[in-house]
Amino acid sequence: MVAVPTLSAATPVASSVFAVTTFDLAGGLSGPRFPVYPAEPTEAKIPRMPTGIPTTIRTARRVDRFTYAIRNIVAEARKVEATGRTVHYLNIGDPIQFGFHTPPHLIEAVEGIELTLTALVDEGEQVLVPSPTYPLYTAVLAKIGAEPTYYRTDPRQNWWPDLDDLRARITPLTRALVVIDPNNPTGAIYPDSLRRELIAIAESHGLVILADEVYGDLAYDGPIAPIAALDRDAAIISYSSLSKAYLAPGWRAGWLAVGETPRLDATLAAIKKLADGRLCSPGPMQYAVIAALTGDRSHQTVFRAALRERATLTAARLNAIDGMTCVPPMGAFYAMPQVSLPPGRTDEEYVLGLLRTAGILCVYGSGFGAAPADGTFRIVFLASPRELSAIYDDIEIFTREFLRQ
Repeated sequence: MVAVPTLSAATPVASSVFAVTTFDLAGGLSGPRFPVYPAEPTEAKIPRMPTGIPTTIRTARRVDRFTYAIRNIVAEARKVEATGRTVHYLNIGDPIQFGFHTPPHLIEAVEGIELTLTALVDEGEQVLVPSPTYPLYTAVLAKIGAEPTYYRTDPRQNWWPDLDDLRARITPLTRALVVIDPNNPTGAIYPDSLRRELIAIAESHGLVILADEVYGDLAYDGPIAPIAALDRDAAIISYSSLSKAYLAPGWRAGWLAVGETPRLDATLAAIKKLADGRLCSPGPMQYAVIAALTGDRSHQTVFRAALRERATLTAARLNAIDGMTCVPPMGAFYAMPQVSLPPGRTDEEYVLGLLRTAGILCVYGSGFGAAPADGTFRIVFLASPRELSAIYDDIEIFTREFLRQ
């Protein structure tokens, strides 16, 4: 609890007296929201609002375009918890909440992505994002007035991008191509042959590749090299952070790396210009980046083995459920199973039903840009194998009843 000091009536500050206002770091302000001044000894009155003036201050239209399903669905989970039911939170990829620990020698990339999109894309222009996608991209694009153009990734082909669909969606307004590899939300990993094709498509159309490589060290067969290593002259900007592979979520420390091509010089200058306007960078945490990149990474070997075990269990159990399929993840800690929904039903109905009936919180696929009728949803499988087994038992029971309706 932080308190604003009270000034006594004897304090010579233009005869104004402040009331104490407290700020609860968890709950917000309590008491007056502004300093309380004594009434001036005058007959003058502030005129009341004329008739016809709106009684509510209008918010910007961009707020209506802003959605973030991963966290928005938590409000529904709170309602379920209020009834006394325990909720298993499989919506947020936070390893610390599931018993993993930050390495002792350390005891975020989101900002870089927003700075880049702001520097690169004008209002009304387009950015290619995978479907399903990590919703940060669509949220930032909504904020800056740009448009996401979804390109298809195919669950029948390991959730890899459909290159023909990608090519068909490029227009004169397209500025950039987002590549998330290893992928959130599907757990897919792209082979080098596919990554080279993505570079070739981007280069032939003058697009910048925005390479989200936050999970690059969490491929189960070992770290994968950044896509820029395949072509150092390509227009590629790469992003990573401490939050996942270095088990430091919440530190808000990450980095971006800009390709060697001089075509990106103006973009980098614009990013630096925008960054200069940030007054509260996480300075102390940035020292941890050096420790992370130059220090001991043995924890990653143990972490990858734990994730492989959970991924294998997840794919096996979910694929054994009638009416459900799941592409085995190859990296990170996400799976994107798919339910064969009855006609007219949506992924959100399935996920909300699972929450309310079984107390299991996942995120519906349409929150990642998938079609609601596709029946996809994302699972975070960081819980222990024993706990996951019990959760998958409940998912099987719920799915059987849901598909009978």
